[in-house]
Amino acid sequence: MRHRNAWQALAQNPLKLLRSSWPWRSLAYLLSGVAFGAVATLVLVSLLIAGFASLIVLVGAVLLLGVALSGVVVTRFERWRLRLVDLDPVSDPHRAPERPGVRGWLHTRLHEQATWRELGFTAVSLTALWWMDFLVLAFALAVPVLVMLSPVDDPGAWPLLVVGLCLLPAAPYTITAWAGARAAVTRLMLAPRDSELGRQLTDVRASRTRLVDAFDQERRRIERDLHDGAQQRLVSLNVRLGLARLDAEPGSPLSARLAEAQAQLTLAVEELRDLSRGVHPKALTDHGLAAAVENLAARSALPVTVDIRLPGRLPVPLETTAYFVISEALTNAAKHGGGTHAHVQARQHTNLLTLTVTDDGAGGAEPGAGSGLTGLADRVAAADGRLRLSSPAGGPTLLHVELPCR
Repeated sequence: MRHRNAWQALAQNPLKLLRSSWPWRSLAYLLSGVAFGAVATLVLVSLLIAGFASLIVLVGAVLLLGVALSGVVVTRFERWRLRLVDLDPVSDPHRAPERPGVRGWLHTRLHEQATWRELGFTAVSLTALWWMDFLVLAFALAVPVLVMLSPVDDPGAWPLLVVGLCLLPAAPYTITAWAGARAAVTRLMLAPRDSELGRQLTDVRASRTRLVDAFDQERRRIERDLHDGAQQRLVSLNVRLGLARLDAEPGSPLSARLAEAQAQLTLAVEELRDLSRGVHPKALTDHGLAAAVENLAARSALPVTVDIRLPGRLPVPLETTAYFVISEALTNAAKHGGGTHAHVQARQHTNLLTLTVTDDGAGGAEPGAGSGLTGLADRVAAADGRLRLSSPAGGPTLLHVELPCR
């Protein structure tokens, strides 16, 4: 079993602890704490004194501002140093600055609760924790050594040598125990609070939504370029080939080649039209979800019944998500289901859009079986929706999706 922190390592067999790297890691943790604490105390006390001494001028205010923000620097180093005795990282509770530049960074940091909590940790660390690190190291290492050296000055104190030899083997356990306690205190004070985790989760969701929206906008742009650009040029070229066939001698080799080229071009136009519909259907943009799904059902290899009753147009991101969920579900039913019929239903209940796609196929659909359900579930999750699948062996398959309407 691999231990994740010093506390877990301390609970193992005492001899195994001595053979592990945890005592040495704990020693490095406490030594670095003493060294960093001493330097940080000297620097911050000097800044504090200089700041108050020169407060009458602008320099003093800048120095005191640096002291107020010193917790950001100190705790960044503490989080990095914590990895010596705790392998699980402590995430940074700070959010990205709301505005670019130094002023934006300062405004964000000074209005964050985490900044002032880190300043409090810095004060506790500099006034107590690193001193306790020093005392533990002195008690665990220096005291046994000094006791063992006592007989050098006083030969009659040889029993102290035995005492020192008995105290020294306890040093790894003392050092590891305090390092584990010190790390636990540090994690407790520096770990993000629930409100900060909630804020980070909200930021992640907002970022994910922006990425999905940007992707959908790019799909619509590509569809417009295909429809208004390449497709129109191919249609124009097809007309020109038709006019050229009229000028060619009927039954001649030239006429036959022109007819073959026109047939190939007509096929290319149809394939390009299907491609543009797959990228982003024009019917969805112009007429909404119901019309787009009707067109989708008309082109499906599997007979599809559509029952979509909505009070009006939905928000564009919601319509796009709903359409591609239905499209992927019908594609899966046609390719893998082996059924004879599918049914699509959509309803809006106040602030919730429900989609249901069923087919009478063989069932047995699984999200991890490469049927596209994983990507479909990711798209639903990106919209903060829920997806449920029922597909027992032998069928039928039912896909139920709930999407919040905002």
